[in-house]
Amino acid sequence: MPTVKTFLLPDLGEGLTDAELLTWLVKVGDTVMLNQIIAEVETAKASVELPSPYAGTVVALRAEEGTTVDVGSPFIDVAVAGEDPANAPEPSAPAAPAERTPVLVGYGVVEDSSSRRRQRRPVAETGITAAPAPLRPLASPPVRFAAKQHGVDLTEVDATGVHGEVTRHDLERHRAATPVTTSPVAVPPDADEERIPIKGVRKHTAAAMVRSAFTAPHVTEFVTVDVTPTLDLLDQLRETKHFTDVRLTPLTLVAKALLVALRTNPTLNSSWDEDAQEIVLKRAVNLGVAAATPRGLMVPNIKNAHTLGLRDLAIALSDLTTTAKEGKTGPADLADGTITITNVGVFGIDAGTPILNPGEAAILCFGAIRRQPWEYQGEIALRSVTTLSLSFDHRLVDGEQGSKFLAAIGQILSDPLTLIALS
Repeated sequence: MPTVKTFLLPDLGEGLTDAELLTWLVKVGDTVMLNQIIAEVETAKASVELPSPYAGTVVALRAEEGTTVDVGSPFIDVAVAGEDPANAPEPSAPAAPAERTPVLVGYGVVEDSSSRRRQRRPVAETGITAAPAPLRPLASPPVRFAAKQHGVDLTEVDATGVHGEVTRHDLERHRAATPVTTSPVAVPPDADEERIPIKGVRKHTAAAMVRSAFTAPHVTEFVTVDVTPTLDLLDQLRETKHFTDVRLTPLTLVAKALLVALRTNPTLNSSWDEDAQEIVLKRAVNLGVAAATPRGLMVPNIKNAHTLGLRDLAIALSDLTTTAKEGKTGPADLADGTITITNVGVFGIDAGTPILNPGEAAILCFGAIRRQPWEYQGEIALRSVTTLSLSFDHRLVDGEQGSKFLAAIGQILSDPLTLIALS
């Protein structure tokens, strides 16, 4: 007996209640393979690719792109492969396949030959009378965002990606080759303002920051440091064979200095358990790095950063940043952070009073490095100077502990050879 199975939107991590459907990667009439990526959705924490838990033919798409879908709601109907769904019963909730191994929050089956390409068969072969559906071009969320910002229809862009997707290079090439039109555009009556729905990562970030600001008593301290020796050390390291293929930045040494300073100031790597009325000291350091992405502010973290040498830490930072900018940060990358760095210096900002990432005791703000007059060896010289600011939860961290931690980081950056002695 033919069967049409309905895939319900799963909980994509830690009790999330809904997700926004960014794009369908299949259409009605397509043949899908087990674990083939069928859609991209955005939760309150990350962009996630959904794999199909069934192999078969797409009968119906239960949601529209750009809409919010509740967890547990029907998402897609699939007729099992090789069966004619013409006289199939009404869609039902999916039954658990035998020996299913989770690949995404309890859904999907591990298979050696899964594919992300769309597999399509003519409608005549499937026996389905399918309603016409527009062909959706493949593209990552950042590329779609850029296309929307520049008013580019992705269906008009030649795609060269390995999976047939439109890449950022394709988009830029299309824009360069397309003349800019200056024809008048009708202006709506309310053109003096634009309303942007609060959803996805932006909604989650706003709620988390408000919760943090009003539950944790923040204290922020500042220290200004001559980091000329740190920049000199970076130049020397870049010339060595160990770092020739590694992106080494000042943030790498700031992160390393923070990790070293935590060894003698462990209270900065803790959390407050309100229910148990306990301070929880974390043995592992999952170092969060605030990242500005096309979908808003995200704080992915490097798991067990305290175990990494300088080279591995530099690689991990580079990978984290690249993944975030490409919109591919997953829920696991955002979970369980213990302390955070935010680098406002990349925007030319000298200092700030950052809000704590919820559940963490401290966040370090790294400001811009500027050449300015500074006292050096009893004389005034032009030196590279930066300001570090540390916000911490005063329930967990006393002023003395926070001050010593910040001072230790500053001391290491002013004399980076300390890293060798303490690493």
